[in-house]
Amino acid sequence: MDYTIRPVEPGDAPGIAALRRMPGVFENTLGLPSCRTADSAAFLASLGPNDHNFVAAAEDGTIIAAAGLQVCSNPRMRHVGSIGLFVHTDYQNQGVGTALMKAMLDLADNWLMLVRVELEVFADNERAIRLYEKFGFEKEGLLRMTTVRCGQYADEYKMARLRPAVGYAVKPSV
Repeated sequence: MDYTIRPVEPGDAPGIAALRRMPGVFENTLGLPSCRTADSAAFLASLGPNDHNFVAAAEDGTIIAAAGLQVCSNPRMRHVGSIGLFVHTDYQNQGVGTALMKAMLDLADNWLMLVRVELEVFADNERAIRLYEKFGFEKEGLLRMTTVRCGQYADEYKMARLRPAVGYAVKPSV
């Protein structure tokens, strides 16, 4: 399957809104309202310098996945980012989520130099949990009934990973 990973453009709003209405996607994905493409376009237009959003687009331009990385601007939590990732159900298990996660973590680690990256995942989504664990994320706790999925409350895990320290040597004790 051929697709391209690229930054979100204003014309991507309808495709992201379609992903947003996909069965099983939680209600607050990327902060988009439930079913309003116009509001989706307004959201995309309002992205600030701390918001980094990408899509995976098929050859015909169809948005098959989206990911967002929001960097915390709180002075006490500098260098912390939060990732949101979702893949259309028809394209799951084909490496799209893995490719988007690699792109997001490359941005977080090598360009933004984030020390910590966080995300939330549905507690019953074992495939996503395994994917995130491959990238070094660890469960930090269960968030009880924090979000709505398909009209019902769902439990989520908060997961996080610390950026490996690079270039720091430990001096041997004498």
